[in-house]
Amino acid sequence: MEGITLTEMIRKHNLKNLTPELDTDSIVITVPDVNRPALQLTGFFTHFDSERVQIIGKVEWTYMQQMEPAFKKKIYDQLMSYKIPCIVFARSMQPDDVILEYCKRYGVPCLVSSSMTTDLTAELIRWLKVKLAPCISIHGVLVDVFGIGVLIMGESGIGKSEAALELIKRGHRLVSDDVVEIRKVSDVTLIGSAPDITKYFIELRGIGIIDVKALFGAESVKDTQQIDLVIKLEEWDKDKDYDRLGLKDNYTEFLGNKVVCHELPIRPGRNLAIICESAAVNHRQKKMGYNAAQELYNRVQASIDKNAAAKREEDKKAGSSEAPKENSEPVSKPVLKPDLKPDLKPELVADGSIPEAGTDGSRPDVEKIREEELSRIRKEKEEEKENGNAENE
Repeated sequence: MEGITLTEMIRKHNLKNLTPELDTDSIVITVPDVNRPALQLTGFFTHFDSERVQIIGKVEWTYMQQMEPAFKKKIYDQLMSYKIPCIVFARSMQPDDVILEYCKRYGVPCLVSSSMTTDLTAELIRWLKVKLAPCISIHGVLVDVFGIGVLIMGESGIGKSEAALELIKRGHRLVSDDVVEIRKVSDVTLIGSAPDITKYFIELRGIGIIDVKALFGAESVKDTQQIDLVIKLEEWDKDKDYDRLGLKDNYTEFLGNKVVCHELPIRPGRNLAIICESAAVNHRQKKMGYNAAQELYNRVQASIDKNAAAKREEDKKAGSSEAPKENSEPVSKPVLKPDLKPDLKPELVADGSIPEAGTDGSRPDVEKIREEELSRIRKEKEEEKENGNAENE
């Protein structure tokens, strides 16, 4: 089973070994977690995680000082018989001679740390999860671009190493070339690193192997980097539709974790380094809450809505102007237009204008003519009435 040796943990966290006669190289840690054996010190060993690193804090240490000698030996003997990987005393607290005796008897290393209990616990869990995380190796180049881990993938010879070299010259840092080891440290985090053999090396066709650290300095390399973005390089295919807006992110999956992925078509003359930088900055902007493609979409949608509203307003105005005008002009009362000749009846004038002048240039008296005409009409009606009464008699 894969794991890490206890010697590596002691060296990494500056732990003091109180049992140097024990071989720590042969002890392998396989569980990325720790345990504080408070219940076990009271005699409760049900569901005891004996494969974990055991940490003694101030509470456990204080309780151990108050245990009865006979009960203490019984508990120590039972605890060490589970073959735990090691026992670590935090806060520089020193174990008593009894526990050291049982540690040596059962081959359990006894260690001391100067760190606080919570700090030691958190750091050990973090480090163990990274070292013991599920791991795969893939073909690609991992570069730290503006703090964004960019994994460049593609077929052999397509230009991954050349793009990485240009990025290094522009001030970014190489993590791994050709082979990238990916570890799943959590459900949302993937950490990439380089194998020890190829660390800091880049292969350039036609030139060979170059040492990036020796050539560009220590600031141009990095040991590990979280993978935030994947760029897949591929030959240009004129029949394939490539994303030109970026409204929706595409993803690729490693060890069950999804990572944003861009497919980048390669054509002669394209500057891959600048494109990778732009992709990294754009990804960082999206994480900060700004999406350029969404902003463009919002502007276009706003323009369409504005034009549609203006057209509706124009149509509304045009419809109101074409509607029939009711009672828009006053209706003039008809007036009588008498003819100048005495033998003709007067005519109705619809526009209310004054009759034209006679042949001698004089203008007739309109009121007088109207009175005469009304008088004549009343006289005719009276005659008709009298004639009707006579006929009835």
